[in-house]
Amino acid sequence: MKALLVLALSSLCVTAMADEVPTDVAGNTVAVEEYTYSTHLDIAKVISMSEIPSVCEVVPARMEYEDSSGQRHILRYSVMGNGCSNG
Repeated sequence: MKALLVLALSSLCVTAMADEVPTDVAGNTVAVEEYTYSTHLDIAKVISMSEIPSVCEVVPARMEYEDSSGQRHILRYSVMGNGCSNG
């Protein structure tokens, strides 16, 4: 009987902790910004960049970075793929 009570209480604790996690993550979401030639970039530290595929066409890319004030940004831009040859 005690084991059943402990099992029930521990499942309630896990459920309560699971409810808190999405709230913290939702508060930290960063909006994706579209790059244009007039976009002012203040890049102090690059956190991550997407891989450029081996295709011969323009593909979307993403870069996550911190600006000089420590705020995180995600930048979406277009880049030529790495699959083109000059021959």
